[in-house]
Amino acid sequence: MIEDSPFVAAAPVLVPMPAERPYTYAVPAGMRVVPGSIVRVPLGPRQVAGIVWDGVVEKVDAKKLRPIEQVFDCPPIDRAMRRFVDWVAQYTLSPPGMVARMLLRAPEAFDPEPWIEGLQRTFARPDRMTEARTRVLETAEGGLAWTRSGLAHAAGVSSTVVDGLRAQGVFQTVMIPPRPVVAAPDPGYAVPSLMPDQSDAAETLRANVATGTFGVTLLDGVTGSGKTEVYFEAVAAALDRGKQVLILLPEIALTHAFLERFQERFGAKPAEWHSDLPPRMREKVWRQVAEGGVRVVAGARSALFLPFRELGLIVVDEEHDPAYKQEDRVFYNARDMAVVRGHIGGFPVVLASATPSVESRVNASQGRYSRAVLSARFAEAALPDLKTVDMRRAPPARGGFLSPVLLGHMRQTLERKEQSLLFLNRRGYAPLTLCRVCGHRFGCPVCSAWLVEHRFRGQLVCHHCGHNERRPEACPECGTLDHLVACGPGVERIAEEVVAHFPDARTIVLSSDLMGGVRRLRLELEAIANGEADIVIGTQLVAKGHNFPNMTLVGVVDADLGLANGDPRAAERTFQLLSQVTGRAGRTGKKSLGLLQTFQPDHPVMRAIVSGDAEAFYEREIAERERAGLPPFGRLAGVIVSAVTRAEAEAHARGLRRAAPQATDLFVLGPAEAPLSLIGGRHRFRLLIQGERRADMQGFIRTMLAEGPRIRGSVRVQVDIDPQSFL
Repeated sequence: MIEDSPFVAAAPVLVPMPAERPYTYAVPAGMRVVPGSIVRVPLGPRQVAGIVWDGVVEKVDAKKLRPIEQVFDCPPIDRAMRRFVDWVAQYTLSPPGMVARMLLRAPEAFDPEPWIEGLQRTFARPDRMTEARTRVLETAEGGLAWTRSGLAHAAGVSSTVVDGLRAQGVFQTVMIPPRPVVAAPDPGYAVPSLMPDQSDAAETLRANVATGTFGVTLLDGVTGSGKTEVYFEAVAAALDRGKQVLILLPEIALTHAFLERFQERFGAKPAEWHSDLPPRMREKVWRQVAEGGVRVVAGARSALFLPFRELGLIVVDEEHDPAYKQEDRVFYNARDMAVVRGHIGGFPVVLASATPSVESRVNASQGRYSRAVLSARFAEAALPDLKTVDMRRAPPARGGFLSPVLLGHMRQTLERKEQSLLFLNRRGYAPLTLCRVCGHRFGCPVCSAWLVEHRFRGQLVCHHCGHNERRPEACPECGTLDHLVACGPGVERIAEEVVAHFPDARTIVLSSDLMGGVRRLRLELEAIANGEADIVIGTQLVAKGHNFPNMTLVGVVDADLGLANGDPRAAERTFQLLSQVTGRAGRTGKKSLGLLQTFQPDHPVMRAIVSGDAEAFYEREIAERERAGLPPFGRLAGVIVSAVTRAEAEAHARGLRRAAPQATDLFVLGPAEAPLSLIGGRHRFRLLIQGERRADMQGFIRTMLAEGPRIRGSVRVQVDIDPQSFL
């Protein structure tokens, strides 16, 4: 007890800001807090939400302590989640307060949801009966409470009919608890009939859930093999054990089709969690997850930081997908952090993919993960025949990008009334616009990137900072009219070429930046699945998890595109992307074909895809990684220094390089200008740290940052442990 003070204790509180440690606050007399309590505390002139944290309270003069203002009526954040926040902060070298910030993203959810005014039938009778009143009374039989509008809708009458009955005492006002955001899923609702290999894999997953202990299973199945149905059996087993489940998906666009598949299996949809969710719904989901009312969540990577009360299983679908890597404020890979979350919480994790990451394959081969393999498509549907189109021997017509071979197969597919998909991982109309007279190239004024022409919108857009401007008629450099030329193709330009060749075909362009956002995207995906399009042209968005029953031809416009950079994961990513996109064909059993337009038909990636020998590709890629000491056989970290001026950024980066400690198992490369040396008006230099697998990477970087120059002026330093992007 603190003498001569109205406060009886002090508590460490972690606040959502770049704080390296919890701050100490006084606990007023009569207030009870426990580790995990969500509280409101003063921070400078503001009031913020924070979490009462673990650890010893600092010895601070009681008179200097500011009091906790309020304890929210909210379930405390459990010990496993608090340990997870600390672990993520330590591993990613992020301030714990910034990790906690991801946990406190729904402040309106910290107080209980208000109860709703409802109506309940009494024993009174109305003075007269009408057909509408009869329907209302029949609907309200059984003593259940209804909302006014809900009762009117269910009875098929106007709300005034209900109001009239209430006025006569036929209904009394009662308070109804908040509605659940989704109904409870039923594990036995529609138990599927599985193929033998699916059944074996499902039994393995169910057994892992039954043990209630940590373990990771890599569910490795070819496209269309029914991986979702298999891991649904693990979900059912977890629900039977009274546990909550988190299913991570890499893209918002995938959630709509996934929700329907989940509902078909469990009779109810899971709760959603992603950036496109309305704020009020986010608050409801957050609160009901914390209270245990929501049993299954399907969400993007940020769902990993929801305050689950009884989490018992995490599934990471498309575990190889780079969208799981967050590269803003706290840099983390949700796939890897899901494994950590399972380890801390003591429950199983399932990683599912048709093209697993090299890291996951190595972990499985070395016994850290178990592996369940689905080698055939569901219902014995055949995989597509895959062929390369050598663009040196079958070049497109002048000004075009589609070879005669691909165009011929598209024509045959149209004649059969089947669908074609053309894949090009470039948004917009063209990646570069220049003047034919003076050679002027349109670049972003605040990035070292070319502006991408979006002809549908009449704009030039930077895909790195979002800068956009109208496409001019005249060159801004020399003033010449009508001499601007688009260089290279984007999906919009391919669509223009397709319309020229097939003017009567129904053509859809799918890209993440098209007008209308996620809602339009979902409608168009549904239209494609229903056969309302003949030719689909899309970016990598179309490669992920979609099921288009009538699609029998996939053409990859530029199969070499992903190989043309210095990323050590370039071959792996190209293999994954092309395998996934060609896997959209023939999923319902129709004979199908995948064509890869390439200038490198003998490249190992192309040979592996066409031959169907994924194992040979993985063996070669793993051997190369091991030889070079790259992940998962070694460790990598990036340190990105940015500033308003190039000199500031370079000087700070060189200062960090000089401060790097001596180590035999780690070494520093750079600093060098990042490939994208200017983004958003900030100059960028990059240091790359490489070392042995067991090297203390975090300790090395901490020392370098502590001994290096102080951050001054406009300088910012970002640390990226296990980088996925090298731009």
